[in-house]
Order: sequence, then structure tokens, then C-alpha cells
Amino acid sequence: MAQVGVLETTAQLKSPAEKFYKLLRTQNQQIPSACTDMVHDVEVLEGDIKLWKFSIEGKEEVMKARIEVDEANKSLTYVAVGGNIRELYKSYRVIIKTEMSGNLKLRLEYEKLNEQVPPPNKYLQFTINLMKQIDQILV
Repeated sequence: MAQVGVLETTAQLKSPAEKFYKLLRTQNQQIPSACTDMVHDVEVLEGDIKLWKFSIEGKEEVMKARIEVDEANKSLTYVAVGGNIRELYKSYRVIIKTEMSGNLKLRLEYEKLNEQVPPPNKYLQFTINLMKQIDQILV
């Protein structure tokens, strides 16, 4: 039986929404220098596929992700195509929607490999913390 789930949260940005979106959309290689304790490297592998190296709960992990862009809705979808996350989840997507009102919506869609795999709460919390840190830097 498929173990499909969704985790969602919303936050209010303190930085300008357009600036926040632009950093995530076109300047994400700058994230490691701004958030050194969380993200160690963002390497472009080919086109919109990037290799993210990061620390979560004291452990170094990697995620190879394809980025899908919805420019009209200021939405970015990171689809995991490799890395540690794919050892637990058959599919894993992070959707980050930046609204010009200043709302930031995060949505994690996942399918567990089996029922023993926990929901990706630690990855949601990591993403929340990273977005907060980026927001603080851009204020």
C-alpha cells in the first residue's frame, strides 16, 4: 500500500518577497555562503539539476534535485532525483511559493518506501529554518 503524505506550513516574510524569490530562483549558489551552518554547497550538475550538500540533525546529507519553476505564481518545486532522501522516500517534492503579500508557503509531498519510514518532519523543519535564515539575511 502506498504511503503518500503531505506536510504544509505558512510563514510571513520580513524581507521583500520579490528579493526572496529571486535569491531562491536565480542565486541559490549564494545560500552556502550565507547559511554556512546548514548548507555547505549547491552545485549545478546540468541545467536545472543541482546537488545540495547540507547538515541536518548533525549529519551531512546530499540531495540531487530538479527545480521546476512556475514564474507566474512565484513557485519553485524541488523534486528529489537522488541523494539520502531517496533512500527513504520513493518520491519527494518541496514546493516553495512566495506570495507578493509576503506570505511564504511550504509544501512537502512524499511517498515513503515502506510503512516503517517516518514522515519527513525533520526535512520540513530544516526547510523552515533555512527559509527563516535566508529571510533574516535579506532584511
